[in-house]
Amino acid sequence: MRIKRITEVVGLKVYTDSGDFFGTIEESNLSDNKIDSWRIRVDSNMLSLIGGARGVIVPHQFVRAISDIFIINKSVLPSPDSNSDLVEEDLI
Repeated sequence: MRIKRITEVVGLKVYTDSGDFFGTIEESNLSDNKIDSWRIRVDSNMLSLIGGARGVIVPHQFVRAISDIFIINKSVLPSPDSNSDLVEEDLI
């Protein structure tokens, strides 16, 4: 098993566990020297899925795998009609 540095993960493509391309990793959020969550820039094809937001913050416990690609649980993503805290409207 190879350990990845956070700098190697930034820019990786993110897919859902159902195989849909979701976006790319922008950065990690750390808390007490541990990864707390990941900021993901959403692909334009998936904007309708999350209500038009340009990005989401996904808690690390919902990451399924990190290797050449990043796989997340699709169930963690907010539905377009909910006002979830995961959606980040002003993501730069």
